Amino acid sequence: MVKQISLDAWQIQHLTDLLRRGSEIVAKTNKPIVLYRQTLEEEDESYEEIVCTLAKDYVIEQLVTSGGVLVPSFHQQFVFTIEEFPQELSRKSRDRFFQVIDFLEEQLS
Repeated sequence: MVKQISLDAWQIQHLTDLLRRGSEIVAKTNKPIVLYRQTLEEEDESYEEIVCTLAKDYVIEQLVTSGGVLVPSFHQQFVFTIEEFPQELSRKSRDRFFQVIDFLEEQLS
């Protein structure tokens, strides 16, 4: 059990480090990094999706409705510090957690 706890802690620390490096790039370029998009519902030409972006020092998760004749609107917005986000993401979805790690490793290499 001790090894599993250590592995989980290492993975969270690894993602935190990647997010910090990405945040430094965002600060230099003034362009947020989209970590992931997840379409929740699609109807005709409109859709509802979660958009998660890395900004300077924060990760922002937004529930957006847009497309077709709909004006884009934000229904929910969660703001996490770089230290909070890895644990929150790990709790929500391990698959998404590893996808974000893979994405950032690829983008930051």
